[in-house]
Amino acid sequence: MTNKVWRQGEIIEVEVSDLSDTGDGVGRFDQRVVFVPDTVPGDRILVRLLHVKPKYAHGTLKQILAPSPHRIRPNCIVADKCGGCQWQHIDDEYQLTAKQNQVIQALERIGGFTNPPVDPVLVADSSLAYRNKVTYPLGMSPSGQVQAGYYQKGSHQLINLNQCPVQDSRLNPLLAEVKLDIQKRGWSIYDETRHQGSIRHLGLRIGRRTGEMLLTLVVKDKNLPGIETQAQEWLQRYTHLMGVCLNRNSDRTNVIFGNETVCIAGIPHLREKFADIEFQVRPETFFQVYTETAEALLQVIQSELNLQGNEILVDAYCGIGTLTLPLAKQSRQVIGLEVQSAAVEQAISNAQNNGIHNVTFQVGAVEKNLPNLGIIPDVVLLDPPRKGCEANVIKSLLSLKPSRIVYVSCKVATLSRDLKLLCEHGLYKLTRVQPADFFPQTAHVEAAAFLVRSQSPQSN
Repeated sequence: MTNKVWRQGEIIEVEVSDLSDTGDGVGRFDQRVVFVPDTVPGDRILVRLLHVKPKYAHGTLKQILAPSPHRIRPNCIVADKCGGCQWQHIDDEYQLTAKQNQVIQALERIGGFTNPPVDPVLVADSSLAYRNKVTYPLGMSPSGQVQAGYYQKGSHQLINLNQCPVQDSRLNPLLAEVKLDIQKRGWSIYDETRHQGSIRHLGLRIGRRTGEMLLTLVVKDKNLPGIETQAQEWLQRYTHLMGVCLNRNSDRTNVIFGNETVCIAGIPHLREKFADIEFQVRPETFFQVYTETAEALLQVIQSELNLQGNEILVDAYCGIGTLTLPLAKQSRQVIGLEVQSAAVEQAISNAQNNGIHNVTFQVGAVEKNLPNLGIIPDVVLLDPPRKGCEANVIKSLLSLKPSRIVYVSCKVATLSRDLKLLCEHGLYKLTRVQPADFFPQTAHVEAAAFLVRSQSPQSN
Protein backbone atom coordinates (compact mmCIF):
# COMPACT_ATOMS: atom_id res chain seq x y z
CA MET A 1 0.00 0.00 0.00
CA THR A 2 1.36 3.39 -0.97
CA ASN A 3 2.18 6.01 1.66
CA LYS A 4 2.00 8.94 -0.74
CA VAL A 5 -0.28 11.73 0.44
CA TRP A 6 -2.61 13.20 -2.16
CA ARG A 7 -3.32 16.91 -1.87
CA GLN A 8 -6.14 19.05 -3.17
CA GLY A 9 -5.01 20.95 -6.26
CA GLU A 10 -2.35 18.39 -7.15
CA ILE A 11 -2.14 17.47 -10.85
CA ILE A 12 -1.75 13.81 -11.75
CA GLU A 13 -1.77 11.77 -14.96
CA VAL A 14 -4.50 9.14 -15.25
CA GLU A 15 -5.67 6.56 -17.80
CA VAL A 16 -9.49 6.37 -17.74
CA SER A 17 -10.62 2.76 -17.71
CA ASP A 18 -14.34 2.76 -16.85
CA LEU A 19 -17.47 4.84 -16.27
CA SER A 20 -19.24 5.14 -12.92
CA ASP A 21 -23.00 4.77 -12.57
CA THR A 22 -23.16 8.55 -12.16
CA GLY A 23 -21.46 9.06 -15.52
CA ASP A 24 -17.95 10.09 -14.43
CA GLY A 25 -14.84 8.56 -15.92
CA VAL A 26 -12.96 6.24 -13.56
CA GLY A 27 -9.19 5.83 -13.43
CA ARG A 28 -6.58 4.57 -11.00
CA PHE A 29 -3.50 6.31 -9.72
CA ASP A 30 -1.20 5.13 -6.95
CA GLN A 31 -3.56 2.20 -6.18
CA ARG A 32 -6.50 4.52 -5.61
CA VAL A 33 -9.60 5.41 -7.64
CA VAL A 34 -10.06 8.80 -9.30
CA PHE A 35 -13.44 10.02 -10.61
CA VAL A 36 -13.29 12.62 -13.40
CA PRO A 37 -16.33 14.07 -15.25
CA ASP A 38 -16.25 14.68 -19.02
CA THR A 39 -13.88 11.79 -19.71
CA VAL A 40 -14.11 8.54 -21.69
CA PRO A 41 -12.54 5.12 -21.12
CA GLY A 42 -9.35 5.18 -23.17
CA ASP A 43 -8.57 8.85 -22.43
CA ARG A 44 -5.11 9.60 -21.07
CA ILE A 45 -5.48 12.83 -19.13
CA LEU A 46 -4.10 15.30 -16.63
CA VAL A 47 -6.40 15.69 -13.63
CA ARG A 48 -6.53 18.39 -10.98
CA LEU A 49 -7.59 16.80 -7.68
CA LEU A 50 -10.54 18.50 -5.98
CA HIS A 51 -11.88 16.30 -3.19
CA VAL A 52 -9.36 13.89 -1.74
CA LYS A 53 -10.27 10.91 0.45
CA PRO A 54 -8.03 8.10 1.78
CA LYS A 55 -9.10 5.60 -0.90
CA TYR A 56 -10.41 7.77 -3.72
CA ALA A 57 -10.56 11.27 -5.10
CA HIS A 58 -12.70 13.43 -7.36
CA GLY A 59 -10.94 15.58 -9.90
CA THR A 60 -11.50 17.88 -12.83
CA LEU A 61 -10.18 17.42 -16.35
CA LYS A 62 -7.21 19.72 -16.97
CA GLN A 63 -5.84 18.38 -20.27
CA ILE A 64 -6.41 15.48 -22.65
CA LEU A 65 -3.00 13.99 -23.44
CA ALA A 66 -4.37 11.26 -25.72
CA PRO A 67 -8.10 11.01 -26.56
CA SER A 68 -10.10 7.80 -26.39
CA PRO A 69 -11.26 6.31 -29.72
CA HIS A 70 -14.77 6.64 -28.27
CA ARG A 71 -14.48 10.41 -27.75
CA ILE A 72 -16.47 12.55 -30.21
CA ARG A 73 -17.27 16.21 -30.66
CA PRO A 74 -20.49 17.12 -28.79
CA ASN A 75 -23.52 18.30 -30.74
CA CYS A 76 -24.15 21.09 -28.25
CA ILE A 77 -21.91 24.17 -28.00
CA VAL A 78 -22.37 24.33 -24.19
CA ALA A 79 -22.08 20.58 -23.54
CA ASP A 80 -18.92 21.11 -21.47
CA LYS A 81 -20.80 23.49 -19.15
CA CYS A 82 -24.46 22.50 -19.15
CA GLY A 83 -25.57 19.92 -16.58
CA GLY A 84 -28.42 18.64 -18.75
CA CYS A 85 -26.29 16.00 -20.48
CA GLN A 86 -23.24 14.07 -19.30
CA TRP A 87 -22.17 11.98 -22.27
CA GLN A 88 -22.38 14.04 -25.46
CA HIS A 89 -18.62 13.57 -25.79
CA ILE A 90 -19.03 9.74 -25.97
CA ASP A 91 -20.05 7.95 -29.16
CA ASP A 92 -23.50 6.35 -29.17
CA GLU A 93 -22.30 2.77 -29.46
CA TYR A 94 -20.05 3.03 -26.44
CA GLN A 95 -22.81 4.73 -24.42
CA LEU A 96 -24.95 1.62 -24.96
CA THR A 97 -22.07 -0.68 -24.02
CA ALA A 98 -21.47 1.30 -20.84
CA LYS A 99 -25.13 1.13 -19.88
CA GLN A 100 -25.31 -2.60 -20.43
CA ASN A 101 -22.20 -3.00 -18.26
CA GLN A 102 -23.78 -0.81 -15.59
CA VAL A 103 -26.76 -3.18 -15.40
CA ILE A 104 -24.58 -6.31 -15.35
CA GLN A 105 -22.31 -4.92 -12.64
CA ALA A 106 -25.22 -3.90 -10.40
CA LEU A 107 -26.87 -7.32 -10.74
CA GLU A 108 -23.60 -9.05 -9.91
CA ARG A 109 -22.43 -6.75 -7.11
CA ILE A 110 -25.75 -5.91 -5.42
CA GLY A 111 -28.02 -8.70 -6.58
CA GLY A 112 -25.50 -11.51 -6.22
CA PHE A 113 -26.35 -12.94 -9.67
CA THR A 114 -23.67 -14.85 -11.57
CA ASN A 115 -23.66 -14.17 -15.31
CA PRO A 116 -27.03 -12.37 -15.25
CA PRO A 117 -29.02 -12.70 -18.50
CA VAL A 118 -28.72 -9.08 -19.68
CA ASP A 119 -29.58 -8.26 -23.30
CA PRO A 120 -27.98 -5.46 -25.33
CA VAL A 121 -29.52 -2.07 -24.58
CA LEU A 122 -32.72 -1.28 -26.42
CA VAL A 123 -32.70 2.04 -28.26
CA ALA A 124 -35.15 3.68 -30.64
CA ASP A 125 -34.61 6.06 -33.53
CA SER A 126 -32.13 8.68 -32.40
CA SER A 127 -29.92 9.75 -29.53
CA LEU A 128 -30.84 13.40 -30.16
CA ALA A 129 -34.09 15.43 -30.38
CA TYR A 130 -35.97 12.76 -28.42
CA ARG A 131 -37.26 14.45 -25.25
CA ASN A 132 -41.01 15.06 -25.25
CA LYS A 133 -40.83 17.03 -21.99
CA VAL A 134 -38.43 19.69 -20.70
CA THR A 135 -38.58 21.88 -17.61
CA TYR A 136 -36.14 24.78 -17.47
CA PRO A 137 -35.33 26.88 -14.41
CA LEU A 138 -35.39 30.61 -15.14
CA GLY A 139 -32.93 33.25 -14.05
CA MET A 140 -31.62 36.72 -14.78
CA SER A 141 -28.33 37.56 -16.42
CA PRO A 142 -26.07 40.25 -14.88
CA SER A 143 -27.40 42.63 -17.55
CA GLY A 144 -31.02 41.91 -16.61
CA GLN A 145 -32.00 39.52 -19.40
CA VAL A 146 -34.39 36.63 -18.70
CA GLN A 147 -32.59 33.32 -19.11
CA ALA A 148 -33.72 29.68 -19.29
CA GLY A 149 -31.54 26.61 -19.32
CA TYR A 150 -29.90 24.02 -17.12
CA TYR A 151 -27.52 24.56 -14.24
CA GLN A 152 -23.79 24.26 -14.83
CA LYS A 153 -22.41 20.97 -13.58
CA GLY A 154 -21.94 21.04 -9.83
CA SER A 155 -23.33 24.55 -9.39
CA HIS A 156 -26.42 26.73 -9.50
CA GLN A 157 -25.01 28.84 -12.30
CA LEU A 158 -27.63 28.87 -15.07
CA ILE A 159 -26.44 28.11 -18.60
CA ASN A 160 -28.73 30.03 -20.94
CA LEU A 161 -30.13 28.06 -23.90
CA ASN A 162 -32.06 29.09 -27.00
CA GLN A 163 -32.20 25.54 -28.30
CA CYS A 164 -31.35 22.11 -26.96
CA PRO A 165 -30.21 19.19 -29.15
CA VAL A 166 -31.86 16.53 -26.98
CA GLN A 167 -35.34 18.05 -26.80
CA ASP A 168 -37.84 17.58 -29.62
CA SER A 169 -36.74 20.20 -32.15
CA ARG A 170 -40.32 21.48 -32.48
CA LEU A 171 -39.97 22.93 -28.96
CA ASN A 172 -36.92 25.06 -29.81
CA PRO A 173 -38.85 28.13 -31.04
CA LEU A 174 -40.83 28.22 -27.79
CA LEU A 175 -37.69 28.03 -25.68
CA ALA A 176 -36.10 30.97 -27.49
CA GLU A 177 -39.18 33.17 -27.83
CA VAL A 178 -41.11 32.72 -24.57
CA LYS A 179 -38.16 34.16 -22.62
CA LEU A 180 -38.42 37.34 -24.69
CA ASP A 181 -42.14 37.60 -24.00
CA ILE A 182 -41.56 37.20 -20.26
CA GLN A 183 -38.94 39.97 -20.52
CA LYS A 184 -41.34 42.29 -22.34
CA ARG A 185 -44.10 41.68 -19.81
CA GLY A 186 -41.75 42.59 -16.97
CA TRP A 187 -42.74 39.57 -14.90
CA SER A 188 -40.42 38.92 -12.00
CA ILE A 189 -38.12 35.88 -11.98
CA TYR A 190 -37.88 33.76 -8.84
CA ASP A 191 -34.74 34.12 -6.73
CA GLU A 192 -34.30 30.95 -4.67
CA THR A 193 -31.82 32.52 -2.23
CA ARG A 194 -34.27 35.24 -1.20
CA HIS A 195 -37.46 33.28 -1.97
CA GLN A 196 -38.74 36.27 -3.93
CA GLY A 197 -40.03 36.78 -7.44
CA SER A 198 -42.66 34.86 -9.34
CA ILE A 199 -41.70 32.64 -12.31
CA ARG A 200 -39.61 29.63 -11.31
CA HIS A 201 -39.64 27.27 -14.31
CA LEU A 202 -40.72 27.05 -17.93
CA GLY A 203 -42.25 23.68 -18.79
CA LEU A 204 -42.78 22.44 -22.35
CA ARG A 205 -44.36 19.18 -23.51
CA ILE A 206 -45.11 17.71 -26.92
CA GLY A 207 -46.94 14.66 -28.19
CA ARG A 208 -44.35 12.99 -30.40
CA ARG A 209 -47.03 11.37 -32.55
CA THR A 210 -49.60 14.19 -32.53
CA GLY A 211 -47.38 17.29 -32.39
CA GLU A 212 -49.68 18.82 -29.77
CA MET A 213 -47.91 21.00 -27.18
CA LEU A 214 -48.40 22.39 -23.69
CA LEU A 215 -46.71 25.43 -22.17
CA THR A 216 -46.57 25.71 -18.38
CA LEU A 217 -45.14 28.41 -16.16
CA VAL A 218 -44.30 27.26 -12.63
CA VAL A 219 -44.81 30.27 -10.36
CA LYS A 220 -44.35 31.14 -6.70
CA ASP A 221 -47.45 33.30 -6.93
CA LYS A 222 -49.90 34.22 -9.66
CA ASN A 223 -48.99 37.89 -9.86
CA LEU A 224 -48.51 37.98 -13.63
CA PRO A 225 -50.35 41.03 -15.01
CA GLY A 226 -51.57 40.38 -18.54
CA ILE A 227 -51.07 36.61 -18.43
CA GLU A 228 -54.47 35.94 -20.03
CA THR A 229 -53.64 38.18 -23.00
CA GLN A 230 -50.16 36.70 -23.35
CA ALA A 231 -51.51 33.16 -23.18
CA GLN A 232 -53.91 33.89 -26.05
CA GLU A 233 -51.02 35.37 -28.05
CA TRP A 234 -49.03 32.17 -27.54
CA LEU A 235 -51.97 30.03 -28.70
CA GLN A 236 -52.28 32.11 -31.87
CA ARG A 237 -48.55 32.10 -32.56
CA TYR A 238 -47.93 28.37 -32.06
CA THR A 239 -50.40 26.37 -34.16
CA HIS A 240 -50.02 23.13 -32.23
CA LEU A 241 -50.05 24.68 -28.76
CA MET A 242 -53.13 23.26 -27.02
CA GLY A 243 -52.96 25.03 -23.68
CA VAL A 244 -51.13 27.47 -21.43
CA CYS A 245 -51.08 26.55 -17.74
CA LEU A 246 -49.85 27.98 -14.46
CA ASN A 247 -48.58 25.64 -11.77
CA ARG A 248 -48.24 27.21 -8.32
CA ASN A 249 -45.35 26.17 -6.09
CA SER A 250 -44.86 28.58 -3.19
CA ASP A 251 -42.57 26.33 -1.12
CA ARG A 252 -38.84 26.61 -0.54
CA THR A 253 -38.02 23.38 -2.34
CA ASN A 254 -36.14 21.77 -5.20
CA VAL A 255 -39.36 20.01 -6.26
CA ILE A 256 -40.42 21.60 -9.53
CA PHE A 257 -44.20 21.27 -9.59
CA GLY A 258 -46.63 22.26 -6.85
CA ASN A 259 -50.03 20.72 -6.24
CA GLU A 260 -52.14 23.38 -7.99
CA THR A 261 -52.34 23.72 -11.78
CA VAL A 262 -54.78 26.00 -13.60
CA CYS A 263 -55.32 26.38 -17.34
CA ILE A 264 -55.13 30.02 -18.45
CA ALA A 265 -56.01 29.48 -22.12
CA GLY A 266 -56.86 26.49 -24.31
CA ILE A 267 -57.14 23.07 -22.69
CA PRO A 268 -55.02 21.56 -19.86
CA HIS A 269 -53.77 18.51 -21.74
CA LEU A 270 -52.29 17.25 -24.99
CA ARG A 271 -53.01 14.01 -26.80
CA GLU A 272 -50.33 11.41 -27.37
CA LYS A 273 -50.64 8.07 -29.15
CA PHE A 274 -48.77 5.24 -27.49
CA ALA A 275 -49.12 1.56 -28.50
CA ASP A 276 -52.26 2.38 -30.54
CA ILE A 277 -53.87 3.98 -27.49
CA GLU A 278 -54.60 7.68 -27.13
CA PHE A 279 -53.52 9.23 -23.84
CA GLN A 280 -54.26 12.62 -22.36
CA VAL A 281 -51.10 14.10 -20.84
CA ARG A 282 -51.23 17.06 -18.46
CA PRO A 283 -48.39 19.39 -17.42
CA GLU A 284 -47.53 17.40 -14.29
CA THR A 285 -48.35 13.92 -15.65
CA PHE A 286 -45.59 11.32 -15.46
CA PHE A 287 -45.00 10.02 -18.98
CA GLN A 288 -41.73 8.60 -20.23
CA VAL A 289 -39.71 11.32 -21.97
CA TYR A 290 -38.64 9.10 -24.89
CA THR A 291 -41.92 7.88 -26.35
CA GLU A 292 -40.45 5.58 -28.99
CA THR A 293 -38.05 3.72 -26.68
CA ALA A 294 -40.78 3.30 -24.06
CA GLU A 295 -43.00 1.79 -26.73
CA ALA A 296 -40.19 -0.52 -27.86
CA LEU A 297 -39.73 -1.74 -24.27
CA LEU A 298 -43.48 -2.36 -24.01
CA GLN A 299 -43.26 -4.51 -27.14
CA VAL A 300 -40.51 -6.59 -25.48
CA ILE A 301 -42.73 -7.02 -22.40
CA GLN A 302 -45.69 -8.05 -24.54
CA SER A 303 -43.57 -10.53 -26.51
CA GLU A 304 -42.01 -12.03 -23.39
CA LEU A 305 -45.34 -12.40 -21.56
CA ASN A 306 -47.15 -13.72 -24.63
CA LEU A 307 -50.51 -13.17 -22.94
CA GLN A 308 -53.31 -15.47 -24.15
CA GLY A 309 -56.29 -13.39 -23.01
CA ASN A 310 -57.19 -15.42 -19.91
CA GLU A 311 -54.69 -13.92 -17.46
CA ILE A 312 -55.27 -11.70 -14.43
CA LEU A 313 -52.58 -9.00 -14.37
CA VAL A 314 -51.78 -6.46 -11.67
CA ASP A 315 -49.91 -3.29 -12.66
CA ALA A 316 -48.36 -1.87 -9.50
CA TYR A 317 -47.32 1.80 -9.59
CA CYS A 318 -49.44 2.14 -12.75
CA GLY A 319 -49.50 5.93 -13.13
CA ILE A 320 -51.92 7.04 -15.84
CA GLY A 321 -52.04 3.53 -17.31
CA THR A 322 -49.26 3.83 -19.88
CA LEU A 323 -48.44 0.11 -19.61
CA THR A 324 -51.72 -0.98 -18.01
CA LEU A 325 -53.99 -0.23 -20.94
CA PRO A 326 -51.96 -1.88 -23.73
CA LEU A 327 -51.60 -5.02 -21.58
CA ALA A 328 -55.31 -4.95 -20.72
CA LYS A 329 -56.07 -5.50 -24.41
CA GLN A 330 -54.33 -8.87 -24.14
CA SER A 331 -55.56 -9.96 -20.69
CA ARG A 332 -58.84 -11.10 -19.11
CA GLN A 333 -58.65 -8.72 -16.16
CA VAL A 334 -56.18 -6.00 -15.14
CA ILE A 335 -55.94 -4.09 -11.88
CA GLY A 336 -53.86 -0.92 -11.64
CA LEU A 337 -52.50 0.27 -8.29
CA GLU A 338 -51.34 3.87 -7.85
CA VAL A 339 -50.89 6.13 -4.82
CA GLN A 340 -51.57 9.41 -6.64
CA SER A 341 -55.29 10.05 -7.03
CA ALA A 342 -54.82 12.53 -9.88
CA ALA A 343 -52.96 9.88 -11.90
CA VAL A 344 -55.74 7.36 -11.26
CA GLU A 345 -58.34 9.86 -12.45
CA GLN A 346 -56.39 10.23 -15.69
CA ALA A 347 -55.97 6.45 -16.00
CA ILE A 348 -59.73 5.89 -15.66
CA SER A 349 -60.40 8.61 -18.22
CA ASN A 350 -57.83 7.12 -20.63
CA ALA A 351 -59.42 3.68 -20.29
CA GLN A 352 -62.90 5.05 -20.97
CA ASN A 353 -61.77 7.15 -23.93
CA ASN A 354 -60.19 4.08 -25.52
CA GLY A 355 -63.09 1.72 -24.83
CA ILE A 356 -61.07 -0.54 -22.51
CA HIS A 357 -63.46 -1.99 -19.90
CA ASN A 358 -61.60 -4.92 -18.34
CA VAL A 359 -59.38 -2.75 -16.16
CA THR A 360 -59.96 -1.23 -12.73
CA PHE A 361 -57.79 1.19 -10.80
CA GLN A 362 -57.27 1.51 -7.05
CA VAL A 363 -55.95 4.58 -5.28
CA GLY A 364 -53.54 3.85 -2.46
CA ALA A 365 -50.05 2.74 -1.56
CA VAL A 366 -49.03 -0.46 -3.34
CA GLU A 367 -47.73 -2.01 -0.11
CA LYS A 368 -51.23 -1.66 1.39
CA ASN A 369 -53.37 -2.57 -1.62
CA LEU A 370 -51.38 -5.47 -3.10
CA PRO A 371 -51.92 -7.94 -0.21
CA ASN A 372 -55.65 -7.10 -0.05
CA LEU A 373 -56.68 -7.72 -3.66
CA GLY A 374 -58.60 -10.89 -2.84
CA ILE A 375 -57.24 -12.63 -5.94
CA ILE A 376 -54.08 -14.42 -7.01
CA PRO A 377 -52.76 -12.65 -10.14
CA ASP A 378 -51.05 -14.58 -12.90
CA VAL A 379 -48.73 -11.68 -13.67
CA VAL A 380 -47.57 -8.72 -11.58
CA LEU A 381 -45.95 -5.77 -13.31
CA LEU A 382 -43.84 -3.53 -11.07
CA ASP A 383 -42.75 -0.03 -12.10
CA PRO A 384 -41.75 1.66 -8.83
CA PRO A 385 -39.99 5.01 -8.32
CA ARG A 386 -36.21 5.18 -7.96
CA LYS A 387 -36.25 3.99 -4.36
CA GLY A 388 -37.60 0.63 -5.53
CA CYS A 389 -40.26 -1.52 -3.87
CA GLU A 390 -41.18 -1.22 -0.22
CA ALA A 391 -40.37 -4.26 1.92
CA ASN A 392 -44.06 -5.15 2.26
CA VAL A 393 -44.43 -5.27 -1.52
CA ILE A 394 -41.69 -7.90 -1.76
CA LYS A 395 -43.26 -9.76 1.15
CA SER A 396 -46.67 -9.73 -0.54
CA LEU A 397 -45.26 -11.02 -3.83
CA LEU A 398 -43.55 -13.91 -2.06
CA SER A 399 -46.89 -14.69 -0.41
CA LEU A 400 -49.11 -14.29 -3.50
CA LYS A 401 -46.67 -16.26 -5.69
CA PRO A 402 -47.81 -14.99 -9.10
CA SER A 403 -46.54 -17.15 -11.98
CA ARG A 404 -44.59 -14.28 -13.48
CA ILE A 405 -43.24 -10.90 -12.40
CA VAL A 406 -42.04 -8.11 -14.66
CA TYR A 407 -40.02 -5.45 -12.87
CA VAL A 408 -39.46 -2.20 -14.79
CA SER A 409 -36.88 -0.04 -13.05
CA CYS A 410 -35.39 3.43 -13.43
CA LYS A 411 -32.53 2.65 -11.00
CA VAL A 412 -30.60 -0.58 -11.43
CA ALA A 413 -29.21 -0.50 -7.89
CA THR A 414 -32.65 -0.80 -6.27
CA LEU A 415 -33.74 -3.22 -9.01
CA SER A 416 -30.81 -5.49 -8.14
CA ARG A 417 -31.58 -5.26 -4.43
CA ASP A 418 -35.23 -6.23 -4.94
CA LEU A 419 -34.47 -9.02 -7.41
CA LYS A 420 -32.12 -10.55 -4.87
CA LEU A 421 -34.92 -10.61 -2.29
CA LEU A 422 -37.34 -12.20 -4.76
CA CYS A 423 -34.90 -14.84 -5.99
CA GLU A 424 -32.73 -15.64 -2.98
CA HIS A 425 -34.80 -18.63 -1.74
CA GLY A 426 -35.40 -20.13 -5.17
CA LEU A 427 -39.09 -19.22 -5.51
CA TYR A 428 -38.33 -17.10 -8.59
CA LYS A 429 -35.75 -17.35 -11.34
CA LEU A 430 -34.44 -14.38 -13.27
CA THR A 431 -34.80 -15.31 -16.94
CA ARG A 432 -34.09 -12.08 -18.80
CA VAL A 433 -33.14 -8.43 -18.28
CA GLN A 434 -33.79 -5.94 -21.05
CA PRO A 435 -32.06 -2.56 -20.55
CA ALA A 436 -33.51 0.42 -22.42
CA ASP A 437 -32.00 3.80 -23.27
CA PHE A 438 -34.71 6.24 -22.23
CA PHE A 439 -32.16 9.06 -21.70
CA PRO A 440 -29.46 9.09 -24.41
CA GLN A 441 -26.49 11.40 -23.69
CA THR A 442 -26.79 10.66 -19.95
CA ALA A 443 -25.63 7.84 -17.67
CA HIS A 444 -29.23 6.92 -16.87
CA VAL A 445 -30.47 3.47 -17.92
CA GLU A 446 -33.80 1.72 -17.40
CA ALA A 447 -34.37 -2.01 -17.41
CA ALA A 448 -37.15 -4.59 -17.45
CA ALA A 449 -36.42 -7.79 -15.53
CA PHE A 450 -38.47 -10.97 -16.09
CA LEU A 451 -39.01 -13.48 -13.29
CA VAL A 452 -40.66 -16.90 -13.54
CA ARG A 453 -41.90 -18.83 -10.52
CA SER A 454 -40.03 -22.07 -9.93
CA GLN A 455 -42.03 -25.28 -9.72
CA SER A 456 -39.98 -26.64 -6.82
CA PRO A 457 -38.30 -23.78 -4.94
CA GLN A 458 -35.28 -24.57 -2.90
CA SER A 459 -32.67 -22.63 -0.97
CA ASN A 460 -29.55 -21.53 -2.79
